[in-house]
Amino acid sequence: MLIRIFSLILGITMSVTLLADELTLKSDAPKSYIVKKGDTLWDISGIFLNQPWLWPKLWRLNPEINNPHLIYPGDELRLVFDEQGRPMLVRGKPELKWSPKVRKQLKDQNPVSTLPLHAIAPYIRYDSVKTLAELDNLPYVIGSDKGHKSSIDGFKVYANSDLTVGQSYGIFQKGSAIIDPETAETLGYNIRLVGTGKATQSGDIRKKQPSTIYVDGAKREIRSGAYVVPVNDDQQYPSIFTMRAASAETKGLIVSSVTELTEFAKFDVVMINKGTAQAVQAGDVLTVSRKSPSVVETDHGPQYVNETSRWNRMANDSNSDYDMPTEAIGKVMVFKVYDKVSMALILHSEKPLRVLDGVAAP
Repeated sequence: MLIRIFSLILGITMSVTLLADELTLKSDAPKSYIVKKGDTLWDISGIFLNQPWLWPKLWRLNPEINNPHLIYPGDELRLVFDEQGRPMLVRGKPELKWSPKVRKQLKDQNPVSTLPLHAIAPYIRYDSVKTLAELDNLPYVIGSDKGHKSSIDGFKVYANSDLTVGQSYGIFQKGSAIIDPETAETLGYNIRLVGTGKATQSGDIRKKQPSTIYVDGAKREIRSGAYVVPVNDDQQYPSIFTMRAASAETKGLIVSSVTELTEFAKFDVVMINKGTAQAVQAGDVLTVSRKSPSVVETDHGPQYVNETSRWNRMANDSNSDYDMPTEAIGKVMVFKVYDKVSMALILHSEKPLRVLDGVAAP
């Protein structure tokens, strides 16, 4: 009898707090919330959920909010449960009260978005990824009016192409290759913005006359061979990112970062070895995970593999006597997608993230 009562209580509790083992309400989730100017669907869902990237499930099949992108500041949202005990948000219906008072302010007519570009723009680098074939087709700097590399504004560089006078150009330096550790394939090359300028003379490359760019925004040394790309080319981002859990099939690795450091933290930009070829989309949220350090049994008890003797490591072909757990350590959001690689912004990290950390759907 006691077991039956306990099972009933457990079942009721789980039906209230879980949505098919996916949605988990925060212990301090409020019963209602008034939408404020500047809120995003991610922000609002984070008030109620431990997993705000699952916000579409919280707004599901809701006749009161059949388009959550069109809720407005001032709207009241109430947390309710359906017949199966699954949580959902509905727009509140406050009683209408007649009053002779004049309405002082109209309702803010700007609907709530998911995550606006301006919220993450400060953290998005203007680096890009190009394949070797794409780089071969880009014009590049052949020299300058100074006769040497320079990192200051106010000088001219020359490019081996007919550029458009008045057009602004970004000048990029080729970085290291991005290698897929799973296939050893070269996914592309990271190209870094080293300066910006405006074409002042178009030149005529058929006559071997280069175009002229006046550099007005040098960020670091500009060298011969740096690539020239029209400003904003390959830098188009949506004004709003619709954040959602990536598809269940999405699994990959962090393979690089724009800083090329060994460890990364919140708001750093990393690259993963999946792109449009694997149906990755801008706005996809991925969980970052890492396998716990390997352990071997020794005469002195269990020890981490990297701390034990060479003999113990050689005697154990698998480098571990246990299949150690893989733990979630962070979240990233994809904001730029290429064919076989994507750029993602670190939203959260419990510890520094590293190259070869795994990424997968939450």
